[in-house]
Amino acid sequence: MPFITKQDDSNVQLYYEDFGSGQPIILIHGWPLSGKSWEMQIPVLLNLGYRVISYDRKGFGKSSPSLDGYDYDGLAKDLHEIITQLELKNVILFGFSMGGGEVVRYLTNYGSANVDKVALISSIIPLVKQKDDNPDGVPQEKLDEIMQALKTDRITFLESFHKDFYNVGLLSKTVSQKQLDYDWAIASFANPIATIKCAESWANTDFRPELKNVTVKTLIVHGDSDNIVPIDTAGKQAAKGIINNDFMIIEGAPHGLNITHAEELNAIISRFLTTQ
Repeated sequence: MPFITKQDDSNVQLYYEDFGSGQPIILIHGWPLSGKSWEMQIPVLLNLGYRVISYDRKGFGKSSPSLDGYDYDGLAKDLHEIITQLELKNVILFGFSMGGGEVVRYLTNYGSANVDKVALISSIIPLVKQKDDNPDGVPQEKLDEIMQALKTDRITFLESFHKDFYNVGLLSKTVSQKQLDYDWAIASFANPIATIKCAESWANTDFRPELKNVTVKTLIVHGDSDNIVPIDTAGKQAAKGIINNDFMIIEGAPHGLNITHAEELNAIISRFLTTQ
């Protein structure tokens, strides 16, 4: 299995999967899952002729955990290490949910000279938390509840979280129970320290000042029924702050639209990649 050993910490190995040839696309997964969450998109990208690289954020999936480095500077550094060690050129970056933060922070810290275009899907960009100047964000009390649940009963919390991820309710079976079980298994397997510290990062990082650094062609996709990262605090604000963007709203889609609305998302991605 392919791993990259971090140059500044030989105890941390980042697991990645690398398929195909052509221009490289790097897929950055959401919290609290792993690179396996791109299962419905990878075949489509390969059929379009791209080299597709997915990796597990440290502490998730098969990647090693560490005690620190879960702020976005540290996570963007991990992405940079993958790009550097694999000697990738003219890359395309896809960030889902939390992964959108790595995309934007990478452009802030390392520039766009080696980046062709980016996609932000159900992304946290630019800000999750509710503030006086961000009234549509998630209230601090709700974020505090999440952090407390992660620290005291993480496994139970993850079960309910993934129902919200797909907007599953008594009358809404948007995904199968097996899909929920699958996600729960991946998320519960993740390192608890990594899970908590990454949650602190996506909940508290304000990317609004960094939107100006996103100068490459950008795809923004968000569901208008996202109960995890509301579209008003994320997709709509990102579309206003990023100059060169295609903003696509998927009607009725929850946060996990890469599964529930895979066909529609894949069509949007394909158009974005094949049109100038």
